[in-house]
Amino acid sequence: MICDLCGEQTTKKKVKRQHWLHGKLYIVENVEAEVCPGCGERYFHAKTLDMIDRLLEATHDVKDRMEVEVVSL
Repeated sequence: MICDLCGEQTTKKKVKRQHWLHGKLYIVENVEAEVCPGCGERYFHAKTLDMIDRLLEATHDVKDRMEVEVVSL
């Protein structure tokens, strides 16, 4: 696909995605995305995002946990 921001051709890559669901933040690894080599913009297919929601709503293995700081500007 062509990047909406800079017009370069995207390529398929596996990336980490920060994903919010029901007020909780998850880091999901190995998510397929179209990534622009020029500006770094990432595009996710709706089917992929639905798959992530289904995975997180079901019983799933947790690889790791991390602490996240929340700050206000």
